[in-house]
Amino acid sequence: MQGAASVDGNREDWAVTAVPERLFTVVFIVLALCELAYFSAAGLTIPLTPLFAEGPMGANELWVGITVGAFSVSTVALRPFAGRLSDRRGRRPLLIGGALLCAVALAAHPLAPNLAVLIGLRLVLGVAEAFFFVAAFAALADIAPAGRAGEALSFNSLALYLGIALGPLLGEWLLDAGGFTLAWVGGAVLAVAAGGLALGIGETAPQREADAPPTPLFHPAALGPGLAIFAGTAAMGGFLAFVALHAGDVGMQGAGPALLLFGMVVVVSRIAFSRLPDRVPPARLIAAALAVAAVGMGVASLVNSTPGLLFGAALLGVGMALLTPAVFAATLARVPPRERGSAMATVSIFIDLAFGAGPILVGFVAGLASITAGFASVAAVAALAAVVVALRFRPQPALAAEA
Repeated sequence: MQGAASVDGNREDWAVTAVPERLFTVVFIVLALCELAYFSAAGLTIPLTPLFAEGPMGANELWVGITVGAFSVSTVALRPFAGRLSDRRGRRPLLIGGALLCAVALAAHPLAPNLAVLIGLRLVLGVAEAFFFVAAFAALADIAPAGRAGEALSFNSLALYLGIALGPLLGEWLLDAGGFTLAWVGGAVLAVAAGGLALGIGETAPQREADAPPTPLFHPAALGPGLAIFAGTAAMGGFLAFVALHAGDVGMQGAGPALLLFGMVVVVSRIAFSRLPDRVPPARLIAAALAVAAVGMGVASLVNSTPGLLFGAALLGVGMALLTPAVFAATLARVPPRERGSAMATVSIFIDLAFGAGPILVGFVAGLASITAGFASVAAVAALAAVVVALRFRPQPALAAEA
């Protein structure tokens, strides 16, 4: 981040460097476009992978699930090493390498002779995602103006959401137009475009001394924020996994309206409240975001109707729109610039784990009772986390008076 005071503490130097900088620089925009291309390629695989595994590869439901889930295994395993590597070698090599590795893996999909090779390619995609995701978030932290990390993430994350929204549509269109081969090649082209855009970003990581110790694989400063985002993301993951089934239970023809509303609320809230994470103490905003997400899941659970589902989805969208930038700002405030990659990797591990744990918890409770009970279970997790954050980070009176 820019705008630190000079070493000798000269007041004039501070006045010059503390002037707010522009957020929408050329580098910021190129990074966003790079992420849009990459996450569109990643989003393209969401509908295509299960269809490809079940169709040409002849997999049953169990092996379809294993094929899809293989991606997460290598992603979670390599994120800590990607964080350390991005701190030591820089963000640019991982951005370019991750994008090109993704392109190679997607281009090889049509050549896969059997399911085992396809699963191997999914593992390679997980490696690519670990490299690219961690480096992209660390680069964003590097270029964000001082005191505006939350706002930077609010706008930058729109590229991720748009990519995940547009990628599946593009994948299905290419599949209809020319079959799986065209679809996989289309994804590879997008990944190559991401790598090309990464070339124009340059190195953003702060200079590191040769004898500096390696950054931690699991950054302790990111554990608290990571647990907070785990609770909120678990609620969102459980909702996304079971909303299609619950929509039928409340009389809706499909989950499309609820998912569209959720996505639109997230996008609009990220824009409307973009500066909030930098103006409200991060812990306070994290607690509020978790509470709103918990209320949303609670409404979806207790009000067993179409309005209840839609209103719950909207509240969940507001909570998740505020949670991630607040966690991002809280984490960066606790680590030096040379350890940003490690911290971002640690936080993102909790996100990956939550996307697995949330659906498992909802599914387990739904099997014992109902989907609405499952929604209530993840609502309780988010509510408990909100209370813990609010109590744990409550300012002490003496410290507040001194401040």
